[in-house]
Parts: sequence; structure tokens; C-alpha cells
Amino acid sequence: MRTFGVEEELLIVDPVTGMPLALADALLAGQDETGKAETGLGHELKLEQIETQTRPCHSYAELLHQVHRGRAMANDAARHHGARVAAIATSPLASNTHTTPDPRYAEMLDRFGIIATEQLTCGFHVHTSVESPEEGVVVLDHIRDKLAVLTALTANSPYWRGLPTGFDSYRTQAWNRWPTSGPSAVFGSLTAYRRIVKRLLETGVILDEGMIYFDARISRNHPTVEVRVADVCLRAEDAALVAVLVRALVETASLEMLDGVEPTHVPTALLRMASWQASSSGLRGELLDFGDFRPAPAADVVWALVDYVSPVLDDQDELALVKAGISKLLERGNGAQEQRHAAMRYGERRGHGHNPPGSPPSGEALAAVVGHAARVTVQGAGVDARKAPAPMLTMVRRP
Repeated sequence: MRTFGVEEELLIVDPVTGMPLALADALLAGQDETGKAETGLGHELKLEQIETQTRPCHSYAELLHQVHRGRAMANDAARHHGARVAAIATSPLASNTHTTPDPRYAEMLDRFGIIATEQLTCGFHVHTSVESPEEGVVVLDHIRDKLAVLTALTANSPYWRGLPTGFDSYRTQAWNRWPTSGPSAVFGSLTAYRRIVKRLLETGVILDEGMIYFDARISRNHPTVEVRVADVCLRAEDAALVAVLVRALVETASLEMLDGVEPTHVPTALLRMASWQASSSGLRGELLDFGDFRPAPAADVVWALVDYVSPVLDDQDELALVKAGISKLLERGNGAQEQRHAAMRYGERRGHGHNPPGSPPSGEALAAVVGHAARVTVQGAGVDARKAPAPMLTMVRRP
């Protein structure tokens, strides 16, 4: 069974006002590379966020334990400074952002202007082991048309700088302003993949290979395929569920390769449309079916994805687990729906009723959204979760 692991980006927030706090340096003070490897915590682009990493895992239960552990450790560090962490993909409240002091980040800020200035977004990256970079490219080619479904499942960013966006995953919209972001074409071979990366670097637009922000890519540092389309999940169990789905997609793609099945050459323009639609409506309305790219009820498209990977899930004794998890997620809604409900409940408790259509929730309501998210983020992250070792994902060198 393939190993898999995840990276989560979490917001550091004031538990009362809901405002993002630029405390990452304080939370990570004194950590060298050894310390980061031991805790799995690290910096991101902005000081208002902190990254957690799991070790390579073999099962849903093991990964969920690791996700709980990372969230608990990050939250414990935040509490020492009067803060909390919240697994939400954009800040509901408007605030200035502070770029992590690092020469590379400073150059990004200088070169990309407002894109880098405003880029306070929290994603969820799933790494799945592959035997070789060659196998990895085959996987990329076979899974590219299914990734928008993961965006809909994880959508967790309905607010942006104090405003309702109308999107379930506004992080996707903000993130796709980077020049290399979004879906990629069918590569066909590792040589072609490397050639495209080389040409992108030669344009001089991006700084380095770390800015190859494809929806899915060959990891630079790990022997994995890295799927990058997801918002950070509000609930840890949803994060582990999506990771299981990604691993099943990777394994299914590899089996298709062995069976001689060619990837579907869906035009990249259609993949962009599917991503946009998933970002917009999440699980509330229609998605573009990954078979014919025509609109279909979101739940039907999600179940079609489960059906597609069900032989692998069945072989790995994960099919019942995934079906139960998907049923619960569809019934409860994704993180975006939960955030909106938290704002609505605040208004009802305060006797404010419903805001007029299109009007933003009050600052107090958005603070309540953040407070709810901070509580949910660490649900299930008990004391035992803090004790298990969590070295970072196995590092490798790539030529």
C-alpha cells in the first residue's frame, strides 16, 4: 500500500476578535531544521500562518492521528501567545499581512506586488508515494480531470477581507493569480514534464522550481505526487478522508497505466472551467462531471468519483470508510457552508435576523466564524496526539 502524508496551512488568530496575528516567528522561535523535522511545524509566506506536516502514513487512522497531532502542537504554541490556530483557507476579516522575513519571500513580494501582498491563503497538499518520477508523470496525466471534485469537497473560504465572496473556495480564485497555477496539459513523459518546467524557469517570470504551482506536480523534495487543489479542511476527519481519496486516485492511475489505458485528453480550458465551478458552488449546486464536463448535481459527481476509485478502495479495505465519510460530508456540508452557518447562527442569537442579500456579515459575526473554526480545528486533538513522533515527509534529492 502506498504511503501518503499531508501539509496543512493554518491561520494564527486572535480568539476574541478573529483577526489574523503575525506570530509565526514567535511560535517557531528557536526551531532549526532539526526542530522542524521533529515537530513538523514550519513557516509559510505570511507570518499570520503556520504549516504542519505529517510523516508518511499507511492508513486513514494513522494519518488522522498525525493531523490531530500537528493541529494540537500548532495550537499549543499559539496559546502561549494568547492566540489560536484556525483551519480556514482565507481570513474572514480584513487585515494587513506581514511577509515572513526571508530573501526569497522578499523577492516574491517585490516581483509579484499585490498578488504576494494579499496572498494570505491556507491550502492542503496531499503527498502520495510513487515508485519513480516517470510513474509520477503518468499519475499526473490520469488524475488531472478529476481534481476539481476535491476542490468542491474541501471548499472552506467563503469570506475574503471582510466580505462574502459568493464563492465556496475563494482561495482557489486568489491562488490562481500566480502565473503557473491551475490545471496543466497532458505531459506524456517525464522528459516533457521537465522540458515544460525548464521553459517556465527560462522565462524569468518565476523565481525557481518551487513556484511551479500546478494543481498537481512531482514534488521537488519528496518521492511523491503532490496534489495541491484543496483548501485546508475545517475538520480533521475531512482532511484524512480527502487524503485517502487522493491516494486511491494515484493507485487507480498507476493501474490504468499497467492496463494500457491512455489518459483522457480533456482540454485545459475545460479543466479551468471545472475548477472555477467547483470553487464557486462547492457542494451546493452543480459541478462539471469529469466524464463529459457537463453540469450535474454536485453529489452525483462526488459519488461518481468514489465509484471510479472504488476497486482500489475495496482492495485496501477503505471503501466503507470512504462511503460513510462522504455521506456525512455531503449531509453536513463543506467548510464554506459551515462558516456561513456560524455567521447566521450568530445573527440569530443576537436577534439581528438575516442580513439583506449581498450585504456583508458584521465584524462580530465574522469573529464568531473564526472562533467556531478555531474550536473545530482542534476537536479530537487530545493529549495523546501530541506525544507521537512526527518526522517530516521523507526528503529526497531530484536531479
